[in-house]
Amino acid sequence: MSDIDQNQSMEGQYLIAMPTMEDGRFAHSVIYLCAHSEEGAMGIILNDPAENINFSQLLSQLNILPQGDEFELPHALRNMKVYQGGPVDTGRGFVLHSDDFFIKGSSLRIEDGICLTATLEILRALAEGRGPSRALLALGYAGWAPGQLESEIQANGWLTCKGDPSLVFEVQDHDKWQRALQILGIDPGMLSSQAGHA
Repeated sequence: MSDIDQNQSMEGQYLIAMPTMEDGRFAHSVIYLCAHSEEGAMGIILNDPAENINFSQLLSQLNILPQGDEFELPHALRNMKVYQGGPVDTGRGFVLHSDDFFIKGSSLRIEDGICLTATLEILRALAEGRGPSRALLALGYAGWAPGQLESEIQANGWLTCKGDPSLVFEVQDHDKWQRALQILGIDPGMLSSQAGHA
């Protein structure tokens, strides 16, 4: 069957904000969709680093790492970025990570070797050097009510693409939007920032 079912899940795909995106919270954002069903959708913004906190500061705030013990963290984690994952539940942490780490009953396998875990245990595991080999930590998430995301896509608010995990873990933040468009074969300069009217 070559036609795409309207109810087909977009889990594991990327949402790429169009230049016409009216909601400033999502301007030039790339979102990894972690869940999508008739009940709605949930995703993590991949290219909006929080400016006022890093991983070691977050661990201190959560009392996972005593204040002043940042030096005990593995060097690669000491200044690990924390991202603003979206406007919903911004006090809660979500970790997109490689599937070499999995907590039964807590981790969700998504696609292409990527999992989502939202428990303190993964933060402890990272701090102790026994966590996943690749991780992106976000506070909050982007959420959509039933049918809302589909309506926004139809209204040309978002492009969608199937991507590779390097967009989550390897591409620099300021390059993610352009790289996601390149995956689709789109030159960002060809996208108008003005909405088209027939």
